Amino acid sequence: MTATNSCGFPVVFTAFPHPLRHFRQSLSAQRKTRVVALGSSSTAGTNNIVAFPARIEQRLRKANFGCVIDVLNRGIGGQEAAEELSRFESDVLAEQPALVIWQVGTNAAYRAGIYSPDEVEAALRVGLGWLTGTQRMDVIVMDLQYTAAIVEKPERLAFAVDMQRRIEQVTTAAGVNLFRRWDLMKGWCDAGLPLSALDDGHDDHLHMSECATANVSEVLAHAIMTSPAPVT
Repeated sequence: MTATNSCGFPVVFTAFPHPLRHFRQSLSAQRKTRVVALGSSSTAGTNNIVAFPARIEQRLRKANFGCVIDVLNRGIGGQEAAEELSRFESDVLAEQPALVIWQVGTNAAYRAGIYSPDEVEAALRVGLGWLTGTQRMDVIVMDLQYTAAIVEKPERLAFAVDMQRRIEQVTTAAGVNLFRRWDLMKGWCDAGLPLSALDDGHDDHLHMSECATANVSEVLAHAIMTSPAPVT
């Protein structure tokens, strides 16, 4: 389905292949449903723009009236998968969430040459093994953002493309849902939206704009709410 919202972003609906079984069970049990969002500045929020965790919390609460849904923001700016992995025990597992959203990859591309793609991939693989091994939570991995800081620098773009491939391979092998933020944002540009509309206008041109953040959050919330029902 394609339309245009007030910010000029084409409306896109994304579907997940795997059911969010634990998240749905938690909602149906009418108990507090906890979601942990783990990641870097895209998760933590930056430049006075409300980040996606607070936005999807509001959207999920509105769509599930009567259910208590908390989305815990566990983002720390500048981190990548290995640093985030070191926080799993305290920031993720201790919270006993029904759903974990793990945002990875952007800082690896932005700091190409500092992070090793192999190390980022290995950390993601280990982390997903821990999360899926608990059998008590669902997992969504969110990949890179498509902004000028990455796209307009050839070495960063090459790194980003490689990270996309690696993230897809690891999530496929782990059987977890991948939220393809990169493809979503690139698709907006391919549809005619200027690349400049995707970042917040600061000098680094890395972080998403208000409208881009709002639209990414809306697509993610919709995908969570319409995830396929578990096979009984």
